[in-house]
Amino acid sequence: MAPIVTLLTDFGTADSYVAEMKAILLSRDPAVIIVDVSHSIALGDVRSAAYLLGRSWHHFPPGTTHLCVVDPGVGTSRRALAVAAADHFFVGPDNGVLTPALDAEEPVEIVALSVPMGAAPTFHGRDLFAPAAARIAEGESLEYLGESAIKPVRIEFPKVSRKGNTVRGEVIYVDRFGTLVTNIDGSLLGSARSVCLPGTVVIPLARTFGDVTSGDAVAFLGSGGTVEIAVRDGRADTVLGLGIGTKVVLRG
Repeated sequence: MAPIVTLLTDFGTADSYVAEMKAILLSRDPAVIIVDVSHSIALGDVRSAAYLLGRSWHHFPPGTTHLCVVDPGVGTSRRALAVAAADHFFVGPDNGVLTPALDAEEPVEIVALSVPMGAAPTFHGRDLFAPAAARIAEGESLEYLGESAIKPVRIEFPKVSRKGNTVRGEVIYVDRFGTLVTNIDGSLLGSARSVCLPGTVVIPLARTFGDVTSGDAVAFLGSGGTVEIAVRDGRADTVLGLGIGTKVVLRG
């Protein structure tokens, strides 16, 4: 099977940056399968990029290389990493974006990538990360890409707390539809019937959008396995005036 490389960046598609990274990958192996996870991450939003990586990587076949470039510290002393975990490979800056790989249950191998001579200090996506991902996709061992590394940067995502029938979490991501994605896992739903938001707002817990009328808010178990809050035919972030960091309480 042809090697697979996924791309996750905040570069957008108005410029040639993503295409230049793909050019590096294709120049090494024209048969490589390149999958765009997203290029619409808010500029420098490492936490949202880590969320999307954590949500998506395990759906790909073993051996997939995941190239993640949300890198506000490009050209500084921050390290560049390649990680092997759970039969997958991950390449990106050492700023927490690779946290889902670092937190994988299986043993993790980490190397700090060597920066090639002539690499543009403002475009490591093309000149450092893409070449490293291409070499990994070709089957090259991580040990040839740099020196073994320890203590990588991890993002500390908020924790969920539970007391009796009350579960407390918070919004950790907002998708392009304005849906508020929380960190409350579906395993904690129990007999819950509603979600409480700041300002004594109570949202019914249902199965899907169609269980409420147009313009009404609804909470449900989202496709990512956690509780989400949406507004049918609208944007929950705008209608409710809420976003990342909003406290959420699940009650029976």
